[in-house]
Amino acid sequence: MPTISTGPPPEPHRAREVAESFGSDAERYDRARPGYPDALVERIAAACPGPDVLDVGCGTGIEARQFQAAGCTVLGVEPDARMAGFARRGGLEVEEATFESWDPAGRDFDAVIAGTAWHWVDPVAGAAKAARVLRPGGRLAAFWHVFELPSTVVEAFAAVYRRVVPDSPFDIQTGRSAMDTYQLMFAKSADGIRSAGGFGEPEQWRFDWEHTYTRDEWLDQMPTHGTLTRLPDADRAQVLEGVGEAIDAMGGAFTMPYATVAVTAARGTGQG
Repeated sequence: MPTISTGPPPEPHRAREVAESFGSDAERYDRARPGYPDALVERIAAACPGPDVLDVGCGTGIEARQFQAAGCTVLGVEPDARMAGFARRGGLEVEEATFESWDPAGRDFDAVIAGTAWHWVDPVAGAAKAARVLRPGGRLAAFWHVFELPSTVVEAFAAVYRRVVPDSPFDIQTGRSAMDTYQLMFAKSADGIRSAGGFGEPEQWRFDWEHTYTRDEWLDQMPTHGTLTRLPDADRAQVLEGVGEAIDAMGGAFTMPYATVAVTAARGTGQG
């Protein structure tokens, strides 16, 4: 199915203005962004030597709450004070920092996770730091949602976005599968883990599911995407109007196929 590539700019961990733009509407982000498959949470938890989880780029706490519900103790690290504040109000302990600059203060963990956030971390420095704070046998697991929009929605978004934001740093493409685009990012994450050392061979774990969105539900989520978080209100409204018209023409709703993919590796048990 045709889709649109709206991945972050090249070297996304250097694009701090984008990485820290999602807190502009933390409440909407938490409300509209999808959670992660229970099977993913359960598999990661079961593959770790204990329940202590460090959530890198925890945002509003979406995945952290899921891991807490699965019996884990979670500490979040989040550079955006607005996102961190929202997560704290939901009961999560959060320390404000980028992962690269965060001070573990001698603490260690059974898992380091990152839900739709690891691309904002330097892939080698981040993996090396994860190795330092993981207990032997502990697991690094970075995971993302890969979604395939209907072609009519893709084309409407691409057309209006190119017109409204002709100088965007985002690579707006049609006709290329989202999975092909994301595999480049997955490969970079796996290469970073290999380069950092201290881990076994990275694996990919994939979980397929789908969700039906009404027009209003999808337009509610769209402003939380990096392509739109920093747009002026008038420009964002034009983009949403064009996409809304396309969804209306489809009957007002569509079903989105998702694949949630984890790039994951275990820390070597021989390290002390």
